[in-house]
Amino acid sequence: MEKTVEVEDVEVVLADADERTFGQVELFAGAYVPEHETQPRIGCVVPAYNEESSIQAVVEALLGQTRVPDVIHVIVNNSSDDTFWVARELAGRHERRYRDEVMACDVHVHDVGKLPERKVGALNIGFKLVEDCDYFLGVDGDTVLDRNAVANLLSEARSDPRIGGISAIYSIDYDEGANGAERFLIAGQRQQFASFNMQNLLRGRNMAVLGGQCSIFSVEALRTVRDEYRQRGPWVSDSEVEDSLLSLQLKRCGFSTKISASARADVGPMVTLKSLDAQQVKWNYGAIDLMWPGQRGDTSGQPFHPNLRLRWLENWSMLFNLAVRIGFVLLLAASMTIGAFVFSPWWLLPPCVAILLNLRTALSMHDRSAKDVLFALLFVPGELYMWLKLGHFIRSWAKFLSRQEVDNWGAQAAAERGKANNAYLQPVLYLAVFIGLLALTWTQLPLLVKEIALWFAWPTLAVLAGMQTLGMVFKLLRRQRGYRV
Repeated sequence: MEKTVEVEDVEVVLADADERTFGQVELFAGAYVPEHETQPRIGCVVPAYNEESSIQAVVEALLGQTRVPDVIHVIVNNSSDDTFWVARELAGRHERRYRDEVMACDVHVHDVGKLPERKVGALNIGFKLVEDCDYFLGVDGDTVLDRNAVANLLSEARSDPRIGGISAIYSIDYDEGANGAERFLIAGQRQQFASFNMQNLLRGRNMAVLGGQCSIFSVEALRTVRDEYRQRGPWVSDSEVEDSLLSLQLKRCGFSTKISASARADVGPMVTLKSLDAQQVKWNYGAIDLMWPGQRGDTSGQPFHPNLRLRWLENWSMLFNLAVRIGFVLLLAASMTIGAFVFSPWWLLPPCVAILLNLRTALSMHDRSAKDVLFALLFVPGELYMWLKLGHFIRSWAKFLSRQEVDNWGAQAAAERGKANNAYLQPVLYLAVFIGLLALTWTQLPLLVKEIALWFAWPTLAVLAGMQTLGMVFKLLRRQRGYRV
């Protein structure tokens, strides 16, 4: 026997045979869900270190999701502020109604004291607490999720059983900047994030690094990494970039690592030169550490791993940027000392292409503002930020090649507290010494030798600049397939 039910002008025919075969059907808003189907459980872990100013917004954003995590564990570690007490105000059971669904979430706040492994230790403690869940959602203590982020991450993670983890698209809110200098640094970081995100989206959405700011993992995949590598937990401190190392291990265990096409999150910015330098040097140093075989702990070094190809490309790109910029300044000064400089309009081509590329990156941002467009069009702000990045690049390689034992985690923590030294000025000293030695040598050369040197150096620099410009043109003409970052 059949019966017809109208639901919002949609006719749904239910047959007795269908009910016996597929079980009862619940009707709502013109759709149906089999009663026996169970939703996967999501355990969220928030490692928090001195996050008293942001932790409330982070947890409230999680509780306001269209798909609320089933449980949230805030792991306060190594903190000296009131992070624990602020977070504890939100502890307990929370219920949220979204459309016709009532979702419940239990929030637990743990102060685990001093952990030698810092964030890595907090993540592994959190993993043990949510290991009975289907998915592990890691969110930093200063990362605020878009209201649909968890739902989008879960939907994409469930779309393919080969996926071990998916990272959100990161950006930074301009409201985090209190003055012009801080907003300048935020604009540069927004451009940096947008460019990195777009590169990964256009590589088949294969993500080289499942960033700890906001990523969802299959618990099965994390267990596999832990057991396969005989680790105490999925994360280890054998690398300065624990998220990059985990991403490599997931790939080696047969899982794919992806970037979401729609899940978004605002991360905490670095608003001082010291904190930005400490963060970028830690990231770059960690990436170099992974690229170079057998440097730390039990990491074998995987220089040709697919996840590291983008890292190699970034480092070669920075080397080209450094060589072209310093080379142009030095050759310009050298040519003027002997009255041999002749202006060529061809040298305007690289900055013009750079402006267009930065503008395209700005226009690809889903939350772009006039500040992002001006940052790209004015050229000077972007060029200043590039020189800052070159300083980070120099410092990272200098640290690595010195073979000294370094605590980049501690350096970043000190910088964020405003207690770091002026190490970020070291590249200026290196460049000053380098340029001083070249200038001294130049003054001792006879005029004929100077002319011959310039005759060889300018064409060489032109070739390097041409190769760099062609690379930018390729990026400029590459189809973005409708992606927004």
